[in-house]
Amino acid sequence: MRLQDYDTGENYRAVVLDSSRITALGSPEEVREIRLEVKQQAFEFQIGQSIGVIVPGPHEMGHHHHFRLYSVADTLSRNQDGFPEVTLCVKRCNYIDEYSGELYFGIASNYLCDLQPGDTLTINGPFGIPFPVPEDKTADLLLIGMGTGIAPFRAFIKHLYRDVGNWQGRVRLFYGARSGLELLYMNDEKDDFAQYYDEETFQAFKALSPRPSWSDPIALDDALDDRAEEILEILTNKNGYIYIAGRLDILAVLDKVFCAISGSAEQWREIKSGLVKEGRWIELTY
Repeated sequence: MRLQDYDTGENYRAVVLDSSRITALGSPEEVREIRLEVKQQAFEFQIGQSIGVIVPGPHEMGHHHHFRLYSVADTLSRNQDGFPEVTLCVKRCNYIDEYSGELYFGIASNYLCDLQPGDTLTINGPFGIPFPVPEDKTADLLLIGMGTGIAPFRAFIKHLYRDVGNWQGRVRLFYGARSGLELLYMNDEKDDFAQYYDEETFQAFKALSPRPSWSDPIALDDALDDRAEEILEILTNKNGYIYIAGRLDILAVLDKVFCAISGSAEQWREIKSGLVKEGRWIELTY
């Protein structure tokens, strides 16, 4: 992702208020929740949008800056001085080149995960289309996320039950991870979604890999199949909304599952076409 590909507008200075690991120490994945104070009172964002992080260089290929987007993981709040606070959910990313065997470190993720309270950084944005909240509180909402794709749903659900209030439609969250240790905001370190379990309209369903130490895929399709009847009701309900967040390859999985749930590929194409046309299919993929 290149900085010049975005109309970044004004840059803002931000200060790290807190950085905490939200995956257990026994997990092979390090994911951190990083809370920032933006030193510009006019700065605003909406749920479902992303914040740009600019990593100073120099970097490889002669780039002076490295640019990445991160979804906001909480609703907008302001401190006593009126400065907005932004919460990011960041996974430390490293990978081994399959040809050379060399270990590479993700530039932006390691930069953010290494920051300490009091450190400063440059951000910009926000970017992307906000998650729309239906005006009708009886609307059914199907939320499907993978990995750090859970971040916008954490903010979205908090907004539904804390700010909008009295939500009467069904809210069904399906969240996938390789193991229970990687279920962000649904683990022993930080279980934010637990505060909504007593809400009559809210239910969360976990989709885990059957063999987390192997390369088996996360069983999102099984979790959805188990609730096929209810999911079909939401997909075909004129007052149903579908929200998707996570890596782009989640869409292929969902197409396969929804084809089976709908009865045929043709039926699913027709249903999805209507959802997209009516603005009831919302994607946040990367």
